[in-house]
Amino acid sequence: MPGIDECLLEAMRLPGARGAALVDWTSGLALGAVGEFPGGDHEAAAAEAAEVARLTAEQRAFTPEGYDASGDGATQEAAEPPVEDLIISNRDSYHLLRFVPTSFDSSVFLHVWLSRSDGNLALARIRLGEMAGRLVLG
Repeated sequence: MPGIDECLLEAMRLPGARGAALVDWTSGLALGAVGEFPGGDHEAAAAEAAEVARLTAEQRAFTPEGYDASGDGATQEAAEPPVEDLIISNRDSYHLLRFVPTSFDSSVFLHVWLSRSDGNLALARIRLGEMAGRLVLG
């Protein structure tokens, strides 16, 4: 079971990977980062990605049927994020944000920045899902 550094290095082996970070979407802080980031500042990129992730995760329109964000009901699985992933594309790159299930309040996601010309979005989505399931936080 890999830790943060191992997971991020594995993400950087994805075709077209330019940068990878593990971000707390509640605070906007990068818990770890490798590679390059838009604007050259991984903390600013983490804060901006966290804002998008938080807005998405807090909207009922994007949550599965029966999801109880309050945690009071029995319908929500323990610490399952309300959204699996987000894909943001622009002319030259993809940003893939994969929410990570945790044993505590689930508020972290993996953010991978992929070159559009070299990246494989489908492969990255599959691999990030696998990485998120194996990631050990603690």
